[in-house]
Amino acid sequence: MLEHNPEDDTKVYIGDMNVEDVDLEELLIHMTHVHLPKLEADGFINWDKEDHVVTKGPNFEEIRPLIELMNNHQDELPNEWL
Repeated sequence: MLEHNPEDDTKVYIGDMNVEDVDLEELLIHMTHVHLPKLEADGFINWDKEDHVVTKGPNFEEIRPLIELMNNHQDELPNEWL
């Protein structure tokens, strides 16, 4: 989402993560039931649950500096954070 707003994209991109099928299923469950609802409630994202589309929300710019910092220093962060 830092590089573009995927409003017109239909594919899901989870970064350069190397996940097993079980890990991916667990990640999707956490995203659907924990992370995405919280991010949407705070206005950081817009989440179309029916079409499975996430776009930048009205408050995205508030968290942009943190996301950029994490993105620029991802080699220094624990793997669980990415």
